[in-house]
Amino acid sequence: MSATREPPLHIDTREQLVFVLCEAAELEHSLTCAYLFAAWSMRTRDGDGLGGGQLAAVRRWERTVTGVAVQEMAHLALVSNLLTAIGAAPHLARPNLPQRARYYPEDVQLSLEPFNADTLRHFVYLERPEGIEERDAPAFTSPRRAHPPADGPVGIVPRAERFATVGHLYRGIGHGFANLVAQRGEEAVFLGSPRAQATRVDFALPELEPVTDLASAQAVIDRIVEEGEGARGRWQDGHYGRFLAVERELAEQVAADPGFAPAWPVLANPFVRQPVDCDPVNVVSDPFTAAVAELANAAYAATLQVLARSFAHTNETDEELTVLATVGVDAMFRLLKPLGTLLTRLPAGAGHPGMTAGMSFELFRSLHLLPHRRAAWALLHERLSDLGAHAGRLAADAPHADASAVLGASAEGFAALAGKLADCLTAQTPYSSGPRL
Repeated sequence: MSATREPPLHIDTREQLVFVLCEAAELEHSLTCAYLFAAWSMRTRDGDGLGGGQLAAVRRWERTVTGVAVQEMAHLALVSNLLTAIGAAPHLARPNLPQRARYYPEDVQLSLEPFNADTLRHFVYLERPEGIEERDAPAFTSPRRAHPPADGPVGIVPRAERFATVGHLYRGIGHGFANLVAQRGEEAVFLGSPRAQATRVDFALPELEPVTDLASAQAVIDRIVEEGEGARGRWQDGHYGRFLAVERELAEQVAADPGFAPAWPVLANPFVRQPVDCDPVNVVSDPFTAAVAELANAAYAATLQVLARSFAHTNETDEELTVLATVGVDAMFRLLKPLGTLLTRLPAGAGHPGMTAGMSFELFRSLHLLPHRRAAWALLHERLSDLGAHAGRLAADAPHADASAVLGASAEGFAALAGKLADCLTAQTPYSSGPRL
């Protein structure tokens, strides 16, 4: 490891600050998906073919990777707080994965990969502290330098800038907030509604702090950096150090047993079809697996729309905000994780013999903020109800009992979450005014 100097980011306008915050939100979101994909690929159940010591190690690694993913979810919520604090909207959209130097600097390679030594090496590289050099896994070497550089001050429109690490990006964001306050004054910069802030009142995440001024913005930025790099140089405690520890333990296990396989033979970047906004993917052709993959992606999109409504609400009551947060969080653990892990045990299809699938976290054009309160709740309720019915039909057609059980439980989960929304929807009054004529 050796120290390097990274150039400053140029964030001198509100538009540029919003642009870079949206980029940070996309990265947090994408990292969450990449980490969950790897975690869900692991063999963590009794009967998965691992001995006692190996199974205990894999379960420990799965908890570590999942724990980092949960913190990345919290970071995404904190970036939403930074955006809403300055009057912008939360940003939950992102390009589909894989992304090889298309949207981001060439060192930021994002891909859905199963848990293995190369994947861990890439995670270490992505989370490395600013000023520390690490090697990336060879498979993630950038094939091109497509990200445009930003030299000098930004003009009237925002533009992409180079950053070497996640910490480098956030330190630039912190300087951007300070620059904007120096130009316009704190009150003019932090003009967003304090009620729009996501806090631990509704989300059981200790990291969630509201942003209302420069001091709280800087505290949030410092927290994100420290949880990734490690607090005040204690990199062992951050995402970087935790991934390094897992990497060392995996190497020890492989040295002791070269045939050790901690993950299922999961296909990287498994999609039902090629998305238009990302690099080439592997296509899943097994009909039943493809149907489950579509259901998982639909559940993911619905979860994001629930969370978007929670982050960018209008006149919801306190009770309704709690319901939105509860439904969003419950969907992650009650729907997405079981479906995502099931996919890693289902065949990818004839084009990929011996390989299994995984959840692609695909996003579609239809994912957008639902702007009108009563209509938003009605659409969310309708979507969850429809997905529950579809899951029930898939459960009836499942080729084996394990898949049938997961899909049956998912059908019950969709229905239960739709029911929570229905209770509030019933109490909401219809629109009282007509169109402007």
